[in-house]
Amino acid sequence: MREHILEREQLVPVTPESAFALFGDAANLEPMTPPWLRFRLLTPRPVLRAGVRIDYRLALHGFPIRWTAEITEWEPGVRFVDEQLSGPFRLWHHTHTFEPRDGGTLIRDTVRYALPLGPLGTLARAAFVRRDLERIFDFRRDAAVRLLSTRA
Repeated sequence: MREHILEREQLVPVTPESAFALFGDAANLEPMTPPWLRFRLLTPRPVLRAGVRIDYRLALHGFPIRWTAEITEWEPGVRFVDEQLSGPFRLWHHTHTFEPRDGGTLIRDTVRYALPLGPLGTLARAAFVRRDLERIFDFRRDAAVRLLSTRA
C-alpha cells in the first residue's frame, strides 16, 4: 500500500479554542466542504469526541459515495483525529492541530491517505485525486476564514 501525505497550514486571528470549536463542530462540515461534492451529514448532529462515528454521503465526479469516519483522538483546543472506517480510500487518517501563535492560531491538517486498486489507484491519484484534495482543502481554508470572521 503506497501512502501519501497532504499537509496544510493556515494562521487565523483567533484563539486555539475558537479555531478548534469551528472545526470540532459537525454542523460546520457542510459549509466547509465544496458544493460540488454535494456533501450531506447523515448522522443526526453528532457531538464530536473520541469514539464518535460520523456517517455522510457525497458525490465524487458524479459517483455517490457513503463515508463513515470515527474520531479516534480528541484533545479540546489542541488536536483531534478522524479516520475513515469505510469510504473511497484504503487509508484516511486526518490529524487536525491547533497551535497558539502570536496574533492567533496555526491550524495544521495532516492527512495520510492511500488509494485502493493498486496501479489503477496510482493512476487515479495522478489524474485527479491529488488535484481534488488540493481544491477541497483550498475551499476549507477559505471557508474557515469566512466562518471565523463571522464569529469575531
